[in-house]
Amino acid sequence: MAKKITIPKVDLNQAFAELQSQFQDLDPKEPGQWPLAPKVMACAAATAGAVALCWTLVLTGEADILEAEHNREPVLKSQYRDKLGQAVNLGELRKQKLQVQEYVTQLERQLPGKAEMDALLSDINQAGLGRSLQFELFRPGSVAVKDYYAELPISIKVTGQYHDVGAFAADVASLSRIVTLHGLNLSMQGASAGGGGAALRDSGGALSMEATARTYRYLDPAEVEAQRKATAKGGDAQGARK
Repeated sequence: MAKKITIPKVDLNQAFAELQSQFQDLDPKEPGQWPLAPKVMACAAATAGAVALCWTLVLTGEADILEAEHNREPVLKSQYRDKLGQAVNLGELRKQKLQVQEYVTQLERQLPGKAEMDALLSDINQAGLGRSLQFELFRPGSVAVKDYYAELPISIKVTGQYHDVGAFAADVASLSRIVTLHGLNLSMQGASAGGGGAALRDSGGALSMEATARTYRYLDPAEVEAQRKATAKGGDAQGARK
């Protein structure tokens, strides 16, 4: 015959009473002498407190960093796609860069250097003389220095036939160096200017043209450095005033 297994009966009331009795009369100054149950509860409470403190001081800050990095992810992906496209088209971009550099070089060649300004002024004068014009005024003004170039205004007044004056303006525009005409003013010599442009064109007399020719030259390295220092000094002075 099989033996019957006898399960011991547990008196829960007595067990709870004994457990409760272990928490009575505890001396907070002597935790080492506490019964087992209070010691286990105290250790569990200390562990939970340490975990909560670590979460508050350490993990919360790390969570903020993680969230910031997560928000940066779309931006980084966009930058990656852009750079990937540049890497794929690197050869074409380099070719375009060379083309731009060549174009800039061509434009710089249209700007005379400091030593070439006298030759350019002579070219403008020769353009007028070649059209049989008489110069009544040819006066270079003060040079205005910009960031990377200098501008020279020239006040001119020429007298001649209508078509010769127009051809002179075209010749100036066709010079290899950049020269622009501003503030053009045409008037008939010794007659009233009434009748407008048709009267000027059809008149058989001489015309006068007053204008300001502006030519430009690039700055040499010493001038660029001086301009850079002047700009920096001006910025420092402005900041000091503030």
